[in-house]
Amino acid sequence: MIGHTQELKFESEATLLAARLYRPKVSDPAPVIVMAHGFSAVMEQLAPQAEALQAAGFAVLAFDHPCFGLSGGEPRGEVDPPRQLRAWRDAVSFVRTLDGLDGDRIGLWGSSFSGGHVIQAGALDPRVRCVVSQVPFVAGWDLIAGRDDADEFVALLVAERERRFAGGEPTMLSVTAKAPELPCAFPGSAADRFFDAEKFKSWANAVTLSSFEHVRGYEPELWSHRLAPRGLLVIVADDDRVTPVPPVLEAFGRAGEPKQLVRVPGDHFEVYEGPGFDRAMDAAIDWYREHLV
Repeated sequence: MIGHTQELKFESEATLLAARLYRPKVSDPAPVIVMAHGFSAVMEQLAPQAEALQAAGFAVLAFDHPCFGLSGGEPRGEVDPPRQLRAWRDAVSFVRTLDGLDGDRIGLWGSSFSGGHVIQAGALDPRVRCVVSQVPFVAGWDLIAGRDDADEFVALLVAERERRFAGGEPTMLSVTAKAPELPCAFPGSAADRFFDAEKFKSWANAVTLSSFEHVRGYEPELWSHRLAPRGLLVIVADDDRVTPVPPVLEAFGRAGEPKQLVRVPGDHFEVYEGPGFDRAMDAAIDWYREHLV
C-alpha cells in the first residue's frame, strides 16, 4: 500500500512554501500527518519517514520551512522559530482544504528542531489530535549556555545583530564540514552523512549566524504541559549530543496523558537509518493508529 506523491505549494504570510503530499492507496478519506524538517535540513531528507507512514495508510504533507529548500523566504538559511511555527499552522489549514484527506484526523511529526515545533504547535492548535516528537530540541537557552565559549558566542550574536541592523548582509555558517577542524553547526561524520548535498539537491550547506540568536530564545519545553489531551509520543536517542536528553525527559514528565516515551540506543542521527529508524517509525505508526484511526 504505497500510493503516489504530488508536488504542491501553499502560502504562509505572503511566502510560497513548497510541499509534497504523499497519498496512500485507500478509498476513504485518509488521516493526515503534517511534517517538516529540522534546524537546517529540507523536506527531501524526510522521504523515508513519509513513505513509511504512507505505506501504513496515512496521508503525509511534508514541507520546507520558510527560507529553506524549495520554499521562498529571505534571508536564505535563517531559522526563525515563530515564523516557522506559524507556517506549521498554515500547513494544517492547507491540508484541510485538500480532497481525499480527513481534516478532522490530523497528527504532527517532527524531528530534532521540528521535534520541538510540534510540541508547541500541537499545544496551540486544537485541530491537531496527536504529536510525534523525535529526538526533539526543547531548550534553547540551556543549549547555548552549555557551550564552552558561551559568553564569547553570545557576544558574537549581539555583534551580528548590530551589524545587520546597520545594513550588513547575514553572516553564514556551514552546516557540516568534511574537515573536523573547520567550524560548522553539526560537526561529525554522522551529520555529514545525513546532510548530503549530492543526494539532496535542494539542501544548502549554510545557515545564518543569527539563527543561533533565535535558538537561544526558543523554549518548546514550556509548552509540553499544555499539549494534553492531545497525545504525545516522544522518541529519544540515549546518547544524543545534539539535543540533550535530560531537558527532553523533563518536558515529557510535565506533559499530561496520553503520552509515551520510546528510547533508541545510539546518538542523535541513529533514528534516521537502520534499526533506530525502524524502531522509531514502528512506534510512530502505532501511535498514529491509536489516536487517528
